[in-house]
Amino acid sequence: MLLHRLLPLARQVGVSPELRGWNWHQPPLKPYYDVKIPMYSVCSKYCPNDRDVYLAQVKKVKPILNFRVTLGKILHGVVSDALQGFMKGGNISFEEWWEKIRWEGLVGDRELLKRRAKQVWDFIEKNCIAQYANLSATQPYASDHDLMQSSMPFLIEHKISGELLGLSGLLSLDCYDYLRCIMFDLKVDDKQEDWHRLFPVGYAIVFESVHEVPVDVCCVLYLSFINEKLVIKKDIFFTNNELRSWWIEERDHKLEIVALKKDPGVPNACNEDCIYYKSCRGE
Repeated sequence: MLLHRLLPLARQVGVSPELRGWNWHQPPLKPYYDVKIPMYSVCSKYCPNDRDVYLAQVKKVKPILNFRVTLGKILHGVVSDALQGFMKGGNISFEEWWEKIRWEGLVGDRELLKRRAKQVWDFIEKNCIAQYANLSATQPYASDHDLMQSSMPFLIEHKISGELLGLSGLLSLDCYDYLRCIMFDLKVDDKQEDWHRLFPVGYAIVFESVHEVPVDVCCVLYLSFINEKLVIKKDIFFTNNELRSWWIEERDHKLEIVALKKDPGVPNACNEDCIYYKSCRGE
């Protein structure tokens, strides 16, 4: 998919120069409003009216987390810390990591959460060992450092500023593969949505704005559990003009809500898993 479809497509079709992140200083990338919002406010489409952005960024309403969001937060931490721990020599065990979790605001069955987290931790650890061993067998004269950098060429939770594009100054990329120039975003979900692609596309544009490196390929990585088994799916795609334009439209719309303090109103139908459900409905 990457070598024979996406990369040739990216070379053939290309990306319009005005949609590259390094052209942040001119339209359409230049923000219209002098406010800053987080990436999740731009990309999330859980609320059909985008009222969650108004409540979070204008009214400063605190969200009420549920099990699904808690699981997502914990598994993001597992993936990040397990990978970085292995890259640093595997100096932390799962049990040590689990004991350090801060539970303030998190909810749900802790035994179930621990079981899910352990499944993901073990999967990552085994795959890291296999990748390192495979490369070591083919590169016997490479140093440990080179083997590690080549077998796991990832920037994990890389901190980057989105201020040039109207975003907050401290964003964290889930993962960037710097050998293949792929931007990853992790979703703990068994349902694939078109708007999930906005997250890695947004991070790709921000990465271009700061580092002036073109990012033409993105991937949404889905984690879910079926019959107690960890299931992983990947949606890998070309960051074309259409997706970039969609992200810019979403950003401009959300910035307008915040800058002008426009209340979009309560939607006709709400997802009860929404972390602003009670605040929005006044319950």
